[in-house]
Amino acid sequence: MLGEALRRVRAEAPVVHNVTNYVVMNTTANALLAVGASPVMAHAPDEVEEMVGIARALVLNIGTLSEPWIEAMLLAGRAARKRGIPIVLDPVGAGATSYRTTTAQRLLAELEPAIVRGNASEILALASEVAATRGVDSVHGSEESVAAAQALSDAHGCVVSISGATDIIVSGASVARVHNGAPIMTRVTGMGCTASALSAAFAAVDGSPLLAATQAMVVLGVAGELAAERAPGPGSFQAQLFDTLHALGPDELERRARVDWT
Repeated sequence: MLGEALRRVRAEAPVVHNVTNYVVMNTTANALLAVGASPVMAHAPDEVEEMVGIARALVLNIGTLSEPWIEAMLLAGRAARKRGIPIVLDPVGAGATSYRTTTAQRLLAELEPAIVRGNASEILALASEVAATRGVDSVHGSEESVAAAQALSDAHGCVVSISGATDIIVSGASVARVHNGAPIMTRVTGMGCTASALSAAFAAVDGSPLLAATQAMVVLGVAGELAAERAPGPGSFQAQLFDTLHALGPDELERRARVDWT
């Protein structure tokens, strides 16, 4: 399953349209290229609807938020819904400020994304639980937000992917736990955003958002483990991550994947 999904991304090279933040544009574009997808990073309200017309998935990432970006996300999201292509929402920093939280909740309610991918604190904030964040970092463990994720999934018909030491992907009563990854990934900015971008790439070729979100977390986790073995620090780790995503074989992915389903 995992290996075949990776083969499909490389064979089909789906265009993934990203309305994302300034901090991670280069990182997520390179990660998508490395895994075999084709990234587009367009956020001008004047062109996002047209750009969605050539894409097979859309990422909405609120990391560097402003009113024109919100307008662009709503325009792109509505166009994606009309075309029936999957939307991945990354509610970066939800819970840190009311502006971020209400914006993420609005995008969730109006655009009905296929996948919501965030850390535990962001997911708790989206579910209107009491949540605290330190900047855009989570101060909760992923297991703490499972009930909130299930509530979000039930209310909005979406898959909720929670990043953490163990990544947890929730779709109603179905739960996958991904145990791949490396501690150094928390020392490199944009790893969560990269997970969201990869989720869109896999959603573009797999009709199951649950499987697509799980595939993305496994691919990133396995690549992170392999890159960490070769990198002495965060700077070299990022370069190694791109190389590893590019070189990762379907058989090795299947062999190293550590996923539990309940």
